[in-house]
Amino acid sequence: MKRNIMSYIVAAACCTASVACNDFLTEELQGDYSSRTFYTSAANAERAVNGIYNNIMFTNDQNMLWVFGDVASDDSEKGGSAGDKSDIDYINDFSAMPDNGILGDYWTYLYEGVARANCAIAYIPDIRMDEELKSRLVGEAKFLRALNYFHIVNIWGAVPLRTEPNAAGNGNLALSDVPTVYAKMESDLSDAIASAVPVAYSAADAGRATKGAAYALRAKVYLFRGNWGACLADIESLEALQQYELAETYGELFVPGAEDNREVIFAARHLAGQNPGLGNILNVYFAPSVETGYYFNAPTQSFVDCFDEQTPEGQTDPRLDVSVGRPGQPWVNGDTFDASWSPTGYLVKKYEQPLSEVPVGTKSDGYLPYIYLRYADVLLMKAEALANRNTGTDLEDACDALDLVRARAGLAPTAAETQQAVLAAIRLERRRELGFEAHRFFDLMRWGREIAVEALGPDLAAVWTGDRFYFPIPQAELDSNKGIVQ
Repeated sequence: MKRNIMSYIVAAACCTASVACNDFLTEELQGDYSSRTFYTSAANAERAVNGIYNNIMFTNDQNMLWVFGDVASDDSEKGGSAGDKSDIDYINDFSAMPDNGILGDYWTYLYEGVARANCAIAYIPDIRMDEELKSRLVGEAKFLRALNYFHIVNIWGAVPLRTEPNAAGNGNLALSDVPTVYAKMESDLSDAIASAVPVAYSAADAGRATKGAAYALRAKVYLFRGNWGACLADIESLEALQQYELAETYGELFVPGAEDNREVIFAARHLAGQNPGLGNILNVYFAPSVETGYYFNAPTQSFVDCFDEQTPEGQTDPRLDVSVGRPGQPWVNGDTFDASWSPTGYLVKKYEQPLSEVPVGTKSDGYLPYIYLRYADVLLMKAEALANRNTGTDLEDACDALDLVRARAGLAPTAAETQQAVLAAIRLERRRELGFEAHRFFDLMRWGREIAVEALGPDLAAVWTGDRFYFPIPQAELDSNKGIVQ
């Protein structure tokens, strides 16, 4: 077993459940920890931060990022049996109400990650410990808080901005508008960059947030806010670290050990055979029923059809068959894919392992990573920011960045020449390159109503208001948070 951050998350997963951020009792709990008794040592500080990492993994069905990033987009449908997790259908057609179970569960899950980060950020500075390690751990916690808020704000818009432990009066909060939430993310990521978070880690700590990860996420925050210059400056800083490059082939990003590929900037690392479980549950969620899978997140014909460009040798873009199981092509076990395995005729392959690696009996215990940030994404962000800025040689430079990603897929350089054509080519390339990595819905929203409605249809057009669509805040939050004016 690799000795890295995953070696310590089992203990963290257990202890963070018992660390109370609310000090309700004068007498200390017996056989349990409060924030007062837990945050007293460097070892516990590290356990607390490891617990935040635990909350970004795909080890249970609460991390539903794929529902919002993929199913809510034009890349996939709910899939699965008709009655299984039927609340996803209402998210897919933008008719979800505040009492939707998926909305409520994922809200709770993301804010649990925020709460863990808030405790670490608030209490670690008072621990007597090595100052460099202290700075690093707080920097990691701020990166992870920003990552959680990135998904929160892009799903719900104006939300309660919780930045303190609940004991500090963090429960009943008014909604903070979207610019305010983004500003906090920028601040957290700036603090992470300025902290002792390193450029790279030894093998013992592999998988933790790095300076490169903070630069990449802040560049994405700036991109989503249309701040092209700041986005490009962060990408320049990331590239100056000389830590990242495109993988030689696309397929090597979705096999065991991919988390150590130089293209991967930040990923949720999974580890099989642990108790509590730390395996990748998507291995069973996206698998066909013949492998005891649930066949969720079924790719659409629209996604398959977007791979309409062949290599100069007349071959299909290799990213299609790495991403999607489709009729007539080999499935991960080597047998031929059967269209009857999915209601759309297709299944996601990126998180599937063959039965020789993960047998049917442990199908929910996969160990492929879930990549949150990788260098191809950064190159496409760079291309998009350059094309939008469009001064001097920006358009040519945008095409150069775009063509690096295309070349890896075996495609010829882009023929786009005008600003609008280059931007359209970048949007298409993001869909092909990043399919089923939970980017598409968020991309469509930031590209605006015309592009989003063209992709998602009249269901979205009927509910679009303002500059984009947001899902409703869950009813449980509306009921419990007296700071929200309804």
